[in-house]
Amino acid sequence: MVGIRFGIFYEHQLPRPWEDGAERRLYRDALEQVEIADRVGFDYVWEVEHHFLEEYSHSSAPEVFLAAASQRTRNIRLGHGIVQVPPPVNHPARVVERVATLDLVSDGRVDLGTGEASSMAELGGFGVPRGEKRAMWEDAMEALARMFVEEPFAGWDSKYLRMPPRNVIPKSLQKPHPPFWVACSRRETIHFAGRKGIGALSFSFTEPEDAGVWVEEYYRLLASEECVPAGFAVNPNVAVVLPMMCHEDEATAIERGIDGAHFFGFALAHYYGTSPHEPGRTSVWDDFVSHREAQGFSREVISADDAPLGVRVTRRGTGSLRGAIGTPAQVAELVRRYEAVGVDQIIFVLQAGPNKHEHICESLELFGEQVIPRFAEGREEKEREKAERLAPAVEAALARRDPPRRQAPYRIDEAAELAHARRTVPTGDRTLGDLLTAGRQALRAKGRRAFARFVSARSDDELERGFGPAAQRAFFAAMVRAFDPETAMGFKGEIEFRLRRAGVETPWTIEITGDRARVRPGAAEDAIIGIRGGVADFLRLVAGEAQPPALVLEGRLEIDGDLAIAPRIGEMFGGPSPY
Repeated sequence: MVGIRFGIFYEHQLPRPWEDGAERRLYRDALEQVEIADRVGFDYVWEVEHHFLEEYSHSSAPEVFLAAASQRTRNIRLGHGIVQVPPPVNHPARVVERVATLDLVSDGRVDLGTGEASSMAELGGFGVPRGEKRAMWEDAMEALARMFVEEPFAGWDSKYLRMPPRNVIPKSLQKPHPPFWVACSRRETIHFAGRKGIGALSFSFTEPEDAGVWVEEYYRLLASEECVPAGFAVNPNVAVVLPMMCHEDEATAIERGIDGAHFFGFALAHYYGTSPHEPGRTSVWDDFVSHREAQGFSREVISADDAPLGVRVTRRGTGSLRGAIGTPAQVAELVRRYEAVGVDQIIFVLQAGPNKHEHICESLELFGEQVIPRFAEGREEKEREKAERLAPAVEAALARRDPPRRQAPYRIDEAAELAHARRTVPTGDRTLGDLLTAGRQALRAKGRRAFARFVSARSDDELERGFGPAAQRAFFAAMVRAFDPETAMGFKGEIEFRLRRAGVETPWTIEITGDRARVRPGAAEDAIIGIRGGVADFLRLVAGEAQPPALVLEGRLEIDGDLAIAPRIGEMFGGPSPY
């Protein structure tokens, strides 16, 4: 068992309709909440970076908010959760400069979480190719880690970043740099964090028992020879995110917090799925009010019954999100379960949807008074024991990392540097292959939108009549043509689909071998994962109209086998996927 720490998380959500001054009040209230969290004993405040995601996240400049928070607090750590590091969004040197400055003005309280971004709005808005965002992250992380420690930074020349030697200043107060984290939403990215020796910020609402499996795998990889740290220090931590609202009366906690939790999940699916969005016009809140139950966010099944809390609950075949919304005793029991499986930090989402500022403040006070003290005793000792236990593995991992470079004498030459940049800058000198890749991605995105419009305009009966064996064959053939080996991340094996139409079930098998995918009619010989459902439900799932949790909980979709593969299937075959 480890000593568990607590954080609060901000997207700065602002559902429509918007009143004059709403964004100003949003930020003012959040700063007041952070002051309370610092006073009552929370350990972290995490602030995200998102762009163009109306209603879901009005948080495009986290460094400014965290700087303001640093001057109103004394102890709470200030976490970037996360900074988007693909260079078209943020130049690595600017990331390092801002983070180091924040570390100085906060007396060394910064944690640096990073990520790639994944929403269509952001990737398209900044011109980041979906298929290259992981490579951009890895390249940028290596560069910015060196900017923190090299004096001077010895320069960079890669496909994504070209920069001559410069001394990137100021240097952070924490040495060699603030702790590194990465955004995770599925098992593979947890593994990635373990191999990179950085903290895992899990932004998927995960039950304690499932989180325990992830924790075990993360620390196994961190202690293995596969671990080559992304930074010049190892940050062994796994954090999970949960919606939270705490009140002495369970029904009151639900009334105050459940709509915010549900809007958070709904808006996330809106921007990271295939839902159409018109900037400045679409009302995500109106869509939520109209379609929340169909998306697995039923309000009616959440009731006050003094039962142990679960991240998700199911009643009468209908499922819904719950999380840490309840009494102090209920929330503490849920925290205890996460602590028991080795989770290092729980990050709570209180500012979500229509949740009221005064209710958030009351919840923070109550949590600080009745829950935090239950987990404070002996925490430092547990953390010392953990550090001692991991010390040999950390030392071995750092020994596998290339050290800081020493730069030979170098004189700044503006003309030569600009000439080199003009010859090689990746955004202005794309190869034919780059252009073809971008074109294919644009065509796939256009095709997905056309398919979503086609499905949306038809009833279930029309979809079932029109999606016979010939149409199914053409559909799965198109899937394998869109297969992207990079997003498969080494997956090999069979995926079996069983589509039910007019009472008859038709099996199809997609086999992935290395960088190729093939489809054949018939059942799989040894399926890694099997997906079974009606034709109409399957098509609406692919089109983004339906969400897997809702279909599973209603008994309309069955998923068997390795469930960790399921969230990746869409991305493998040309669709979007969070983080």
